[in-house]
Amino acid sequence: MGSMWVVIVGVLLFLRSLLKNVNWWLYESKLGAKQYSLPPGDMGWPFIGNMWSFLRAFKSSDPDSFLSSFVSRYGKTGVYKALMFGNPSVIVTTPDACRRVLTDDDKFKPGWPLSAIELIGKKSFISISYEEHKRLRRLTSASINGMEALSLYLKFIEENVISSLEKWSNMGEIEVLTQIRKLTFKIIMHIFLSSESEPVMEALEREYTALNYGVRAMRINIPGFAYHKAFKARKNLVAIFQSIVDERRKLRKENKPTKAKDMMDALIDAEDDNGRKLDDEEVIDVMLMYLNAGHESSGHITMWATYFLQKHPEYLQKAKEEQEEIIRKRSPTQKGLTLKEIRQMDFLYKVIDETMRVITFSLVVFREAKSDVNINGYTIPKGWKALVWFRSVHLNPEIYPNPKEFNPHRWDKEHKAGEFLPFGLGTRLCPGNDLAKMEIAVFLHHFVLNYQLEQLNPKCPVRYLPHTRPMDNCLGRIKKCSSTST
Repeated sequence: MGSMWVVIVGVLLFLRSLLKNVNWWLYESKLGAKQYSLPPGDMGWPFIGNMWSFLRAFKSSDPDSFLSSFVSRYGKTGVYKALMFGNPSVIVTTPDACRRVLTDDDKFKPGWPLSAIELIGKKSFISISYEEHKRLRRLTSASINGMEALSLYLKFIEENVISSLEKWSNMGEIEVLTQIRKLTFKIIMHIFLSSESEPVMEALEREYTALNYGVRAMRINIPGFAYHKAFKARKNLVAIFQSIVDERRKLRKENKPTKAKDMMDALIDAEDDNGRKLDDEEVIDVMLMYLNAGHESSGHITMWATYFLQKHPEYLQKAKEEQEEIIRKRSPTQKGLTLKEIRQMDFLYKVIDETMRVITFSLVVFREAKSDVNINGYTIPKGWKALVWFRSVHLNPEIYPNPKEFNPHRWDKEHKAGEFLPFGLGTRLCPGNDLAKMEIAVFLHHFVLNYQLEQLNPKCPVRYLPHTRPMDNCLGRIKKCSSTST
């Protein structure tokens, strides 16, 4: 009986090897007779490629085992060929190579997989042309970046942080991540859609949760799979946004006065040099993308920064002393934070940067070679995807010794361009980076002064897809400190 199993295993291994050779032949033949110096790597199984090994690693306790398997087999070349998300790809892992891919718009364009485009939107920033992206970014980023824009939202953010922390401290056991995501969603909703009703906000936030689980999943539109649930969530989100767009357009036709202009109004009213306005699909896709990115990243990083500070009392104390010093210098008549005070939060911003590095909210972004490109001595053929692997940069021990250790003092010195990429780089740098960091800073200011986190499951396992989070969403209690600051 034992020998039969040996034969079966041997046959399966042979078939796997044969199929992988067939898979590579399929993609090699598409390159034609032209000779390429392709990076080393493994194209995996036919059609599935390397996705099983990718998902297996990121659903384990060691997500970095996926890339380390390439390094152990092929050496530290910095680039590796693979078949990912249905496309022949080159995984890019070094700071210089990542910077090149993200900043060279002549050689690379957005290359997100079809699954992500279908979920986030064909007219969103992840798939539109460079010129269209430039125009829409100029139109939208003015609302969420720069000191003047941030000053408009500071009071609203602080009021909601204070009231939320007070409420959570009286709720007993809560999922801290879930509650913080609701807070950050309320903030981004205020900025982009003014004051939509509570039921609309709850419906949107619920659908966004389902959408996110499908963005990094395999494109299998069958009930029970994450992509199928995400696709249904997108349909529901589009329906909700369409009703809001319809109402806004109706008000314009009836010449009725509207409340203060928000991002939705700016998109509906925008027109190019030829007088062309955005259609409903364009408005909805851009809004859908912004609202998703605007609360997911800041919500997760806020939770993890809170977690890390609670886990490292020495850093918590240092952060608290810095915030107490800011309060001490304040005029007796002053109420609330100012942008000047936020700029003085030097150590707190190091905490935020270190949290973004350790967690690496977006593990990868996608580009596509517009022509044959040489990187690290290897060719990325025209049409192949370039996967900029942020985790490999942020957790590189040659750049960050003991990379998985949380240490804000790493940021006492400057780092080179390409070594820290929490918001990307180049023309497609995340436009909401200033707003996100300010939100996190305001939350941490009030948390370290007045509250503490008591986790119920401090050794809870972590999941890494679609984003790094505790399996229990950080179940715990927010407790008021015995001596609080104003």
